[in-house]
Order: sequence, then C-alpha cells, then structure tokens
Amino acid sequence: MRAALPLALLAMLLTGFTPEDEALDPTTLPGALVTSVPAEAPETPATSPAPSLPVPSRVKTPPLASVRPLAPAEDLLARAHRDGTRYVVTGPEGEAALTLVPSIQESLGRTLTEYQTPWAAVVVLEPSTGRVLAMVEHSEAAPGLRGLPVKAVFPAASVFKLVTASALLDEGVTPDDESCYHGGKRRVSESLLADSSRDRECVSLSEALGRSANVVFAKLTHRYLDGDKLRAAAELFRFNRPIPFAIPTEPSLAAVPDEPLELARTGAGFGDVFLSPLHGALIASVAANGGLWRSPILFERDLATAPDPERVLSEERAAALTGMMEETVTHGTARRFFRLRELRGAVGKTGSLADRNPFRDYSWFVGFAPREAPKVAVAAVVVNEPRWRIRAPWLAREAMRLGLEAVGSGRLASVSEARSAPARRSP
Repeated sequence: MRAALPLALLAMLLTGFTPEDEALDPTTLPGALVTSVPAEAPETPATSPAPSLPVPSRVKTPPLASVRPLAPAEDLLARAHRDGTRYVVTGPEGEAALTLVPSIQESLGRTLTEYQTPWAAVVVLEPSTGRVLAMVEHSEAAPGLRGLPVKAVFPAASVFKLVTASALLDEGVTPDDESCYHGGKRRVSESLLADSSRDRECVSLSEALGRSANVVFAKLTHRYLDGDKLRAAAELFRFNRPIPFAIPTEPSLAAVPDEPLELARTGAGFGDVFLSPLHGALIASVAANGGLWRSPILFERDLATAPDPERVLSEERAAALTGMMEETVTHGTARRFFRLRELRGAVGKTGSLADRNPFRDYSWFVGFAPREAPKVAVAAVVVNEPRWRIRAPWLAREAMRLGLEAVGSGRLASVSEARSAPARRSP
C-alpha cells in the first residue's frame, strides 16, 4: 500500500476526485488493494414482464465480459484517414467526408493512450445538428477491442436518474420539491423507502439529481411511478430501441421491473440498465435541444437528408431538467471538475457503479455546454481496475473544453466548409 500512495496522490491532483464524490469508497482510490467489496451490488431484479429485448444481469452476466469488437467492414473510424482538415472514408463512390473534427479526435485519443485507460470511450456531438465531432476509444485491458462508443455494455448507473427525473416531472414533481432521507449511498433497502425519524438530510429534487442522492430517487420512484410509467420514459429516451447510425450501434437496454423495491432501485440507478456512450451523448442533447431528439450523423453528406427531430420532452420539462443538471457541476458530484472559466455554464450528470468480481469501477458523465446556447454535448465512460489514473468526469471535461475551443476558434466552421467540397473519386 505504501508503494501505491504516490500514485494515489498524483491521480487526485490530476483529476480532482476524492472519496467524497459519488459512489466512491476509499478502498477504490488509485493504487488501493481491494480487500473487501467496495460497492455493494444490487440484488437481481424480481421477475417482471419480459421486455422486448433480453436484458443481461449486471451481477451475473456483465456484458463487458463478453463484448465483441466491430467487424473491420463496420469500423469506419479505423478505415478513415486524414485529408487536410477532415477525415474521409474511401468507398465504391469515392471519398466521403466524416463529421469528425481532427483537433478534438486526436487530442482525446492521445489522452486515453497516455493515461492507459483499461476501457474508455468518449463522444462529442453538435447537439443542434447531431453531427458527431469526436468518437474516441481505448482499451489497455483488451487492445484488440474496437467499437466501445457504440456498445451498450456499460451500466448506466446514475445517468438513468435523468430518465427517472423526467418521469417525475411528468407526474407533477417540481425541481424545488423537497424530500428527506438517510443512508443509501451504495444500496437501497426497503426500509429506506418509508419516511423515518432518521431522515435528517432534506434536499430538493434538483439537489438530489446534482448530488445523486439514491434514496431520494428511490423514494420518489416508489411514491409517484410504476413500471409502466418508468418504461415509457425510458422508451422516449430510446432505451430498448434501435438507434440508426452509420456504424452499427447496439440498443441501450433497460429492464424496468414492476416489483416495488426493485422498481425503486432501478429509478435510483441500481437496475439492469446498459448504455452506449453515443446514446449517452444523445440523451444530453435532448435537454440541450429543448426536448428534441436528433439522430446522430457521421457522414457530412447525410446532414441534408437527416430525419426531422422528434419531441421527447416539452420545452418546459427540458428547461427544468437542464436546470437540475446544472446542480451537478455547481454543487454536486462533478463540482471539482468544472471550475475552469471556459466551462462556466456547463451542465451534466455523473454515474458510478462497481462490480465486485472481477473488480471494475464504472464512471460516467453526460452533459453539454454552454447552458444558454449549447454548442457541444459529451458523454464519457471509463472502466477502471483497482489502480486507476482518470475517471469519466475529468475526461468529459477535457472533451467539452476541446469541443468549445474548436467552436470558438472557428475550426468547426472551417472543417464544415472543407467537407462541403465535392468528394474526390478514387482511381
């Protein structure tokens, strides 16, 4: 343990992450040896009506353990090559320009390689158009693995609270409504769902989202929602539904049970819900777009024929959700990561869970910036082993900073103009 201490201190200095943040136990600090279960896994959900797609068990069959790489023909990013200020893919009809911005793509790629992330993926979108500005991955643990940005193998954890929050808003709960609670940082038991004299901490729904207060979301799910309502909200956000994209994208799966305790746990982020990084960025884009879902675009030529946006949330609900997401970066679980002046106005949601055997620490951040006139939406996921160097909120901050820098410098506009030139025919 003594030999690992300098690494722990270095990681905290680099990332700003401390044991006070969401779902992190001191035994999972960088360099720590796991001698006990760092985060208690939720019990297997009770039997409920089968969803349209089979959902794996995070405890029994974690999908990351059996993930397969993209086929070479499907891996467009591996096939792309740099052509000046753009990336292009050569096909039967010549070269087709991608929407990726080289400055963002390459910088994030260097970051993930430098920090030797066991599994990590980050996606940057332009929310107003759905254009993918960067899609980067790295796996030190499985070097041949490709396609992590479109693989729904990561537990959504507390990112699913965004879905729960939108369902609660539809039931008349307001961001300012207060709930009192105690306990529940790593597990929600039945006794915590009822009000108690031990409930000493009281927070609004907005503060509960920002702090990722599990018991508050479990209690509110138990009080206001049933399985049908939460499933409907999940479906609106495209869970259990295909997401058309140039690269085959796995549908994000959500098992929403009807049994009250398991339903409450799912609403709090402890259920069998799996999310791809691309989908995470699209969820953030819904709030950024005032409640509209826009399909993701990878080829610049597809922008003109993109489907019309679909309303997922009313403008009022989207604004309320955005305000709640701001709490995450101002006073909540990501507050340490967004103190940079250029990131003022960023909003988002963190997520964190840990598997016990083998130990894997999943961390998430999805969000967008700036709040008033969104330019970029991001999603980052990092899966760490007992020793780690960075987590997702730090990675997402860097992705957001690079995206805003590209927009502010005009690089995004110049790349778009370059892509509008006629494609060259291959010989």
